[in-house]
Amino acid sequence: MYDTFEPKSLLPQEKVEFYRKNGFVQIHNVLTADELEELRDYMDEAMNSAQGMSTQTDQKGGSYYRVLNQRVNIWRDHAGMAKYTAHSRFAEMARQLVGTSGIRLFHDHALLKMPGDSKPTPWHQDLTYWPMNETGALSIWITLDDVDERNGCMMFIPGSRSIGKLNPISLVDPQDIFEYTKGTEHEHTKPVIVRMKAGSCTFHDGLTFHYAHANVTDNQRRVLAIIYMTDGTTYSGKSHTITNGLGLAVGEPIRGGLFPLLARA
Repeated sequence: MYDTFEPKSLLPQEKVEFYRKNGFVQIHNVLTADELEELRDYMDEAMNSAQGMSTQTDQKGGSYYRVLNQRVNIWRDHAGMAKYTAHSRFAEMARQLVGTSGIRLFHDHALLKMPGDSKPTPWHQDLTYWPMNETGALSIWITLDDVDERNGCMMFIPGSRSIGKLNPISLVDPQDIFEYTKGTEHEHTKPVIVRMKAGSCTFHDGLTFHYAHANVTDNQRRVLAIIYMTDGTTYSGKSHTITNGLGLAVGEPIRGGLFPLLARA
């Protein structure tokens, strides 16, 4: 476990190998106790502000809000959030896991599962929503609260990224993604439940099947997720709230001030 993690420290080789085999990995204590408390304060402050340049996915009472109270690109609203979204510590870990020469930010999002009428986040892949031609993009999922099956911890299907890129799944009215596993080596693969202490994280590949439980507790479950892409990832032209209106050219690398290079070999 890491009480502190310097940006250029090497991840244990077993963590890298586990990720490359399974498409996800759990890492303890990526935040110090002081950082955890600071990030909690920053996120609460940013999420409680009605102003800013981030995108609120749905309003309170909406169908999606019951799955996730989400703000995308929250780093653009709050310098404290930007400190963590752009942190080289996390980006360097992502670079090591993928084995690439450079990692760029795609976007971040605050992911809150609210208490009360909470719904699970259904099984899905992430990359199907992103406007990228190449594979290899991944997410870090940093929990600011202890998580288990009662408040929204995640589950993964090991090795499921080998099935390839499927059609997007509606998070409000989902289809059964496991229809795609029939006849494959993953037809009977058991999900791995990932319970974590606050300040820990998972990384998962954009093609890995994953799910988050509903929140049946009396408190919100807070997560900072950051999506990374390998340097040189090109724009597919697919509609996406992050890239729409930016004038990106199809087939050209996604780069610039909104997609900074955060780690390099």
